[in-house]
Amino acid sequence: MEHGDELPTAVKILVSGGFGAGKTTLVGAVSEIVPFHTEESLTLSGVGIDDLSGVEQKTTTTVAMDFGRITIHNQLAVFLFGTPGQERYWFMWDELASGALCAVVLADTRRLEHSFSAIDYFERAGLPFVMAVNCFDHARSYPVESVRAALSLGPDVPVLLCDARHRDSVKEVLVQAVEHVLAAEVRRQETRG
Repeated sequence: MEHGDELPTAVKILVSGGFGAGKTTLVGAVSEIVPFHTEESLTLSGVGIDDLSGVEQKTTTTVAMDFGRITIHNQLAVFLFGTPGQERYWFMWDELASGALCAVVLADTRRLEHSFSAIDYFERAGLPFVMAVNCFDHARSYPVESVRAALSLGPDVPVLLCDARHRDSVKEVLVQAVEHVLAAEVRRQETRG
């Protein structure tokens, strides 16, 4: 390998949240490779198990993970792993979270209560995360501080508005997630000081 051809540093970011929050869409919007999805059609076996209120038009679900990659610059590649949102697939979260730098918890204000499981998981795991509110068409919008209060998030957790369909919006969320981790590390170093 010639000088200047070094391999980029790779970091892993988990994209999590409730069923139907837009995780697959977010990974697909920003990935520079064809994203890998494990989407399957919703079936009758999910009736009575999967809560479709607010997402009645949804016809597929992630059953294992989504995967995408984005190169921030020639020295940093970000691998995105999207978790399944349905409770019956949560057993996969530990494997997907292994080695992650941080997480993005994607929320849908029409179903905000579906965010609590992901928030609880990352708080218990000690994995830094940002809260990204997916601004769906025709969904009521709320101020960031109202979302923070509704989800009982402390002031140290960034709450961002985004549109998971738009690359620039998703890139900004990922930048904020990495900056959040870096700022926390600086604070930790200062307290050790």
